[in-house]
Amino acid sequence: MMQLRRLRDLKHYALFARDGEIGRIEQVYFDDEQWVVRYFVVHTGGWLRGRDVLIAPRSVAGVDEKNQRITLDLGREQVENAPPIDRARPVSRHDEAEYHRHYGWPPYWEISAFGMTIPPLEPPAESVSEPADPHLRDSGEVVGYHLQARDGELGHVHDLVLDDQDWGVRYFVVDTRNWWPGKKVLVAPTWVDRVSWADRAIYVDLGRELIRTAPAYDPDQIIGHDDEVRLYAHYGKAMRAAAESGQEKDDR
Repeated sequence: MMQLRRLRDLKHYALFARDGEIGRIEQVYFDDEQWVVRYFVVHTGGWLRGRDVLIAPRSVAGVDEKNQRITLDLGREQVENAPPIDRARPVSRHDEAEYHRHYGWPPYWEISAFGMTIPPLEPPAESVSEPADPHLRDSGEVVGYHLQARDGELGHVHDLVLDDQDWGVRYFVVDTRNWWPGKKVLVAPTWVDRVSWADRAIYVDLGRELIRTAPAYDPDQIIGHDDEVRLYAHYGKAMRAAAESGQEKDDR
């Protein structure tokens, strides 16, 4: 059953391979064009001397909310022998190609919307000296970005809400307490006009008053389909197909 989960909550979950614990999610890398999580950044603690590793959400076999545990369809040895990552620099397409080659997965950028593999139009990744920007962003960087409405600033990104079915970034949790004390609201990435990484700001095609009067977000409550319907109706937006299809699957 699909559920919307806060990234802050997922950081408390332990990740388990088929043969033991791996670590915990520290951050995520998400695609700033498709707004979907491509990798969990997992801190391994003492097991791998504190080394961070990348785990793709496609490896998730199940989420146990009661025991705060995420099970992966991977072995610990696979994770141990995975290519290292350097958090001090962006993840390049070459890095991603090495990672997918290690796990034997077809790269997501070569898979169409219909699940068919697209033949690469360029030479293999290992022959490219300067791979193109894969549009991956670190959630640890984005949390704290200012949100700019059409008529001025209105708050900052406090958290991300993820869909645990396709691992899309469904909402930004926006803290507006500098303007309206104590209130947090949800803003969908599909309403974003642009992101200025240099200015650490996200610009949305919404007015401040519309956001001020939006339904308040309660992090202690699960976001249900009715909540999303009210939210989209308030903003005068059409419901995303992903949200509606996810609800249909839950109702079966």
